[in-house]
Amino acid sequence: MATADQPDRAVRLPLILEPQPGGGYAVTSPLLPELHTGGDTLDEVLANVQDAWQAVLEVYEEMGWDLPEELFVNPAAGPFTIETVFAA
Repeated sequence: MATADQPDRAVRLPLILEPQPGGGYAVTSPLLPELHTGGDTLDEVLANVQDAWQAVLEVYEEMGWDLPEELFVNPAAGPFTIETVFAA
């Protein structure tokens, strides 16, 4: 397991964006069930994910919990993939 205080490691955070009937998206992560956010646009979602990520890190640190090792990638170990979302 990894600690919340590992700034030298890259994180790959899977997100599930669920379109909402009234518009916008609800966002969760299968690796971090504590992460919940949303937004009306993709740009807003991405900004809110940053805030939610910081809040989750604070909770994990306060509770003394380890972050799931599956979150971390080692850029020095070789190629890895990332995905991003943006409005086209």
